[in-house]
Amino acid sequence: MNNLILNLFAKLQSLKNDEDGQDLVEYALLVALVALVSIAAVSGVGTAIISVFVAISTSLA
Repeated sequence: MNNLILNLFAKLQSLKNDEDGQDLVEYALLVALVALVSIAAVSGVGTAIISVFVAISTSLA
């Protein structure tokens, strides 16, 4: 039983010191940030375009 706990502890320590998976997490966070910024930019541009079309339609009416 003691050997099993020692092996589990050693495996957890090796996983803690392993840095291979961090790159994937960093890229996923970067992609999420780019997606949020682009959604915010597109919605801002969309409302500006709507206001321009409303101004054009009121001037034509």
